[in-house]
Amino acid sequence: MISILGISAFYHDSAACILKDGEIIAAAQEDRFTRKKHDSSYPFNAINFVLDYANLKLSDVDYIIFYEKPFLKFERLLETYVAFAPKGFVSFSKAIPIWIKEKLFQKKLLFDNLKLQDNKYISDSNIFFSDHHLSHSSSAFFPSPFQKAIILTADGVGEWPTTTVAIGDGNTLKIKKEIHFPHSLGLLYSAFTYYTGFKVNSGEYKLMGLAPYGKPIYEEKIKKLIDIKNDGTFRLDQTYFDYATGLTMTSNKFHKLFGSNPRDPNKDDLTQFHMDIASSIQKVLEEIIIKLAKSIKNEFNIDNLCLAGGVALNCVANGKLQNEKIFKNIWIQPASGDAGGSIGAALAFWHLQKKKIRKINYPDSMKGALLGPEYDQDKIENELKSLGANFKTYDYQQIIDKTSQCLVDGKIIGWFQGRMEFGPRALGARSIICDPRPDNMQKKINLKIKFRESFRPFAPSILEDQLSNWFNLDTSSPYMLMVSNIKSDKQILMTKKEKEFFGIDKLNIKRSEIPAVTHVDYSARIQTVSKQTNKKYYDLINSFFNKTSCPAIVNTSFNVRGEPIVNTPTDAFNCFMGTDLDNLVIGNCFLDKKDQNPALKKSYLSKFEKD
Repeated sequence: MISILGISAFYHDSAACILKDGEIIAAAQEDRFTRKKHDSSYPFNAINFVLDYANLKLSDVDYIIFYEKPFLKFERLLETYVAFAPKGFVSFSKAIPIWIKEKLFQKKLLFDNLKLQDNKYISDSNIFFSDHHLSHSSSAFFPSPFQKAIILTADGVGEWPTTTVAIGDGNTLKIKKEIHFPHSLGLLYSAFTYYTGFKVNSGEYKLMGLAPYGKPIYEEKIKKLIDIKNDGTFRLDQTYFDYATGLTMTSNKFHKLFGSNPRDPNKDDLTQFHMDIASSIQKVLEEIIIKLAKSIKNEFNIDNLCLAGGVALNCVANGKLQNEKIFKNIWIQPASGDAGGSIGAALAFWHLQKKKIRKINYPDSMKGALLGPEYDQDKIENELKSLGANFKTYDYQQIIDKTSQCLVDGKIIGWFQGRMEFGPRALGARSIICDPRPDNMQKKINLKIKFRESFRPFAPSILEDQLSNWFNLDTSSPYMLMVSNIKSDKQILMTKKEKEFFGIDKLNIKRSEIPAVTHVDYSARIQTVSKQTNKKYYDLINSFFNKTSCPAIVNTSFNVRGEPIVNTPTDAFNCFMGTDLDNLVIGNCFLDKKDQNPALKKSYLSKFEKD
């Protein structure tokens, strides 16, 4: 048996995974353990977990693979500053000492941390480094169900590449085309994230969620910033940006073009202007993605496409791409960001360095992304007792029936089952769930449970075999990475007066039979649920379906604004007591809020920094 530990760290979303003979055994993000969202530190806890789950000690691991090459990243940093000199000296003076002191000597940094983790780990001879975009590409192709595929990776920046096209075939993968820094789709989208007052590297999905409330009236202005060729390749006019050498994302020239300075989230409200900006950049991003897809399909003539990189988390663009029918099949890595680089780096080493045969699994090799920690019933009960929680324990069918009835009764429930998800989406293991049919449910969850902006959309978890009856999507979407419109017979058409609404006022219009998961443009971010990957969650939704004739429930991540998704029963109970959740279901334990000691209620929101 050959074991490989994959690590991503030191930028954002640190994570670790373990392979045994090429099989993904376990993977987890560090922030789930530290409770610091997007934690970039050395993933001590995540490594401990994956090793424990695989029944390995660090000193037993055959190979350790880091997801990018720090020397190449340092080269890019230096060359960029030289190219832009003397501009950017302040940024240079801040960045270089950190690189020289820590990041440049990453192998030593890794080795020192690994020694602290296991004092029997005495040699760094088994530490290797993958290329950043090779890690992304490998994470997309090797777990996919395809023998052969084109892999499109787009993110902010790795070492030099920002966008790559690769071909995967069996156990081989070769990068064929690259676009290099500073020309970056990810950084372009992040620049507009910054401009509209959201946090870079975490607020991009807010920008995407805001887009349907606006109109793309700034599309042509945005195209002054970026030269888009017919094949989808592009160049950014760097005079409009400041990310290459500055301390902000956008320049004064950018602000003059759009007639406003960046929104200060602490002082400035979101306005129709910001919604129109969001709509415009979303449309431009979609245009580029579709042009790129058409171009690479024509060039390589392969029917399957794999996606990874931060841009692959833009589920609206993914849905538009699916609708274009450029490729017969599309598969998207559920942990498309840097966290997933830990899996990609390990798989790249296994197949490309060790040249091991690839086993193709259906629907994929990610095991539903349920790769994190799990807790048996005894552990759950003991932990809840230690917290002073009042709960009742039921058998499997009873807990399904009771929970589904609570959903029917309009209750909002924390649902904690099995192994935690790997990646940014809750997929029915660490989820907040409720009935999607009440008119006010979206607002209620956003404001009373999640403590976040009212416009933020929610996803439906729908039985896979019912998908075609409710949505215009002809492929499964197990990882909540596709957006599609709800069927016309399930829509509620707007009145003439309602059509005149604009901005956030659109939120108050009931658009379908399941309004809590129907966005203002009649779309939804869909998660299909199968018995194969998540039986208990499937059975719960099916029970709700039998009671209501509705085969979908609301699914959002089990956390509040600024908090990582809950990991332990303690995390779940604290969130339950710190919010307006009605019930908590952990394993076969059922908790009702009114049965809990009020003294256990948490002042919860202040614990986490707003994202």
